Amino acid sequence: MTINDIKNWNIELEKKITDKWKSSELYKFDIKTKKKIYSIDTPPPYVNAPVHIGQAITYCYMDFFARYRRMKGSEVIFPLGLDRNGLPIEMAAEKAFGISPFKDGRDKFIEACKKLLEQTSSETQDTFAKLGISFTSYKEGNHIGAVYKTDSSEYRKITQTTFIELFKKGLIYEDNRINNWDSKLQTTIADSEIEYKDIPSTFNFVKWKVKETREDIIIATTRPELICTCGMVIFNPSDKRYKHLDGKTAISPIFNREVPIRANKTADIEKGTGIVMMCSAGDLSDIQFFREQNLEPKIAINIDGTMNENAGILKGLKVKDARQKIIELLKEKKLLVKQEHITHRTPISERSGAEIEFIQMPEFYLKQIEFKAEIKKTADKINFYPKEARKILDDWIDSIKIDWPISRRRFFFVSPPLWKSGEFIALGKTGEYYEPWKESPKKDFEVFKDGKKAGTVNDFKNLKWEGETRVLDTWMDSSISELVMLKYKTNDEFFRKTYPANLRPQGKEIIRTWLYYTLLRGYLETKKPCFKDVWINQHIVDKQGYKMSKSKGNVIDPQKLLKLYGAEAIRLWASIEGDLSKQDLKCSEEKINAETKTLNKILNIAKFVTLFEKPSKAKITDFDRLFIDYIEDLTKRTDEYYENYDFYHPALELRRFLWEIFASHYLENVKSRAYNQENRFSKEESNSAKYTLHYLFDRFLILIHPIIPQITSMIAEDKGINLLKENFPNPAKSKPNIKLMESLIEFNSNVWKEKKEKGVSLRNEIEGIKIPKELKAFEKDLIATHNIK
Repeated sequence: MTINDIKNWNIELEKKITDKWKSSELYKFDIKTKKKIYSIDTPPPYVNAPVHIGQAITYCYMDFFARYRRMKGSEVIFPLGLDRNGLPIEMAAEKAFGISPFKDGRDKFIEACKKLLEQTSSETQDTFAKLGISFTSYKEGNHIGAVYKTDSSEYRKITQTTFIELFKKGLIYEDNRINNWDSKLQTTIADSEIEYKDIPSTFNFVKWKVKETREDIIIATTRPELICTCGMVIFNPSDKRYKHLDGKTAISPIFNREVPIRANKTADIEKGTGIVMMCSAGDLSDIQFFREQNLEPKIAINIDGTMNENAGILKGLKVKDARQKIIELLKEKKLLVKQEHITHRTPISERSGAEIEFIQMPEFYLKQIEFKAEIKKTADKINFYPKEARKILDDWIDSIKIDWPISRRRFFFVSPPLWKSGEFIALGKTGEYYEPWKESPKKDFEVFKDGKKAGTVNDFKNLKWEGETRVLDTWMDSSISELVMLKYKTNDEFFRKTYPANLRPQGKEIIRTWLYYTLLRGYLETKKPCFKDVWINQHIVDKQGYKMSKSKGNVIDPQKLLKLYGAEAIRLWASIEGDLSKQDLKCSEEKINAETKTLNKILNIAKFVTLFEKPSKAKITDFDRLFIDYIEDLTKRTDEYYENYDFYHPALELRRFLWEIFASHYLENVKSRAYNQENRFSKEESNSAKYTLHYLFDRFLILIHPIIPQITSMIAEDKGINLLKENFPNPAKSKPNIKLMESLIEFNSNVWKEKKEKGVSLRNEIEGIKIPKELKAFEKDLIATHNIK
């Protein structure tokens, strides 16, 4: 089939092309390559849900980057990762099979998670293939750039190996601390997994008694159920109202416990009554205060979200029920002075939506506080696109106050590779994958006590070992994606050759998680930056600019768009709608559909250009040179834009060149000379037109190829050019005469306008047209074009 057999660009054509690309492994990595290697650390999508519009568009951008780098002569590592770990898989399994790990047991629950993954189709790969995403490979295996799964034993083995080495270096330790607790998911979570929402609440003004003076003091709180955990009552040293209370003792209402009163700058004079109760774990400021004051915390909430024995009369109640109960008791005893309805900034679990509580329990921690300054220095060596995104990372690093709690009380993920017996810890060996909760330690495993080596398992034959049942935070796994991609611990020579990775493309909402944790882990493993460049994308929103959600009914399904308009229209729209690194893209079906016209315009121009055989060489006329100089300059600017991950501005310029310069003006002006049916032009002049038609169109196809690779490669193949192997052109040194080009465009437009106003057909003669002085060199072409008498 040739382009002349195609009436319009269509979905069936795209399917033939993308199916061929997917099966041919066209971009499989050549391990013997002499080319410069360029690697892209792609964000692996979860496989339990279809590819959403945000993933579809951002992966199109990543493909723009990959295709451009290949054209620039690099051997590109652009892998497809599939995230099959952690809470999203667990939650999907619970929903699909009506199963609970807490009721049905770990083994049965893990089998359900595996069953869910077995049922998951290859829809993710299929969607990306339809979009024309040129991954290094669409096949699994050990080859570089192969499809990888985060739940594979090979991937988990690297996660555990890095854990073992960090533990031996003393960078991982266990401690019994207050942590963020998700009572719905029954697990500890890190600060980075919390978002804050303004939730309606009540400020309760409660009477307390001062032991020494018997006077009443009024303390306002949103958490009256935590009065039982109060460790200190504080006021600001500059607050004259309470200076006489410094050093005295407050008696808590209902619980009648003695609490010291102290002056402390933490208290805000303007908030509530200015005197504050500091609970053991009411919020993050409470936790920080207890640490600073060296106070022993008294935790009143169980891991299931109910009140414990420290809550006295509230024991057994859910937190919200306990809050209501204490308010009723305060009212009964006339200890509740008043209530004010407020909006309270509340920490919420990003995964489950549950309000965060703070529970004290043992967890493993990875040291990060002492490395904050080094991580910032490391990040300074990385180029950020856009530059403004760096501040999000810096602000997050500045906000970190504690080491990273890396253990989780969940199930379908990799476990810390260790076993315990009292104060002793047996640690697995690197290079293997362990499931300690169902296997025993080997005799030659090293044993540690208080962080120091104490021997091997064989030296402690009388000890009974219990395998670790907790799992690691999924970010402990995701944060080594670039290490795994570049064969860390499996191919040392290749890793040394290719590290750091060239690019990390990702969303701005996971800068504080995926990017930060990767920088931390990469630094701890290599003492180097992980990446040379980081590209941060914004969001894909609906056409009104609103975030998409099922509840709003404004979710746009990329599968539907692919069926209606095809990948090329989606990709072209994505490139010209806006700069995704600096603004949200408003997804509009109407605009995507409009780009099918551009695709058909390209096809129709191709049909016209290929009517003429391209001369092997030609003496270029001044008229043709004007357009060649223009596209040489456009080539230079496109290359500069692409080099900096900007595909928006060149896409706009290339689209404008196609419609407003090449089609509207060059083609119209040289038709007569190319056909030369009336022999108005010499053979030399006609050959110049034919040569330039091909030259300009071929260059356009090459420049826009990374954005719309299917239609450009098909047309180019029809012309004997393999765009999938083509190098990006080096522009000739030339200076475009923009002013002259504008004069030409203006002249053409005015003549066509005048003909229309006079009712004269574009093909018919027109009199009284004077060719401007600056265009006299083009007089022959202009007379022929407009049939000027």
